[in-house]
Amino acid sequence: MKKIGLVGGTGPESTLMYYKELNSRIDKITDGKQMPEIVIESLDFRRAWNYVSSGRYDLLKEYLSEKVLCLKNAGAEVVSLTAVTMHIVFGDLVNDTGVSLISIPKAVCTEVKNKGYKKILLLGTIFTMEQDYMKNDFRDAGIEVYIPDENDRYLVAKRIFEELELGIVKESTLKEFQSIIDKIRDKNGIEAVVLGCTELPLLLNSENCSVPCLDSVEIHINDLIHEVL
Repeated sequence: MKKIGLVGGTGPESTLMYYKELNSRIDKITDGKQMPEIVIESLDFRRAWNYVSSGRYDLLKEYLSEKVLCLKNAGAEVVSLTAVTMHIVFGDLVNDTGVSLISIPKAVCTEVKNKGYKKILLLGTIFTMEQDYMKNDFRDAGIEVYIPDENDRYLVAKRIFEELELGIVKESTLKEFQSIIDKIRDKNGIEAVVLGCTELPLLLNSENCSVPCLDSVEIHINDLIHEVL
């Protein structure tokens, strides 16, 4: 079994999900015979977020590259980021380190294609919704990607940053998100919602939404397990 390396801390809640799920699922798949070796480089979320919000992607790439190389030097054979927003420098990060990372956007796009969806809503941080790093694979596959209007985008981003990143889940926030999803479903005919932030599954799932939810963490972990085994 290959050793796993995770760049964590962006934020801590999603890192905990990755660690727990990788251990429990591989234990189950191997009938209780094996659990994975996992090494985590947990970076300073505030520092990384400041680089993103100020557009200092050069510094973000350097910071993430340092963590990826630490994982490589620790013997990690399957390496991944644990946050969608950090994929904003994914290509440069791979080129800089020479490490082949398991991409969240590519994993999710493959799942969307397999399910036959042609119109999706993308929710995530303001950067994930407004920039292209999570959208390019979908568009290349002929899938239409919708995002909330400006006011709703900032509401979603605010709730992620001030609540979900801290593990806070509120019924009032769920209702706000449900309203946004329903509005875009009625206007554009979306067939599914991509939870494009690794903390969003704390709040949303297919049981409490009017359309299916595609959990980027769930999909990504499945890809990681496939590579590990």
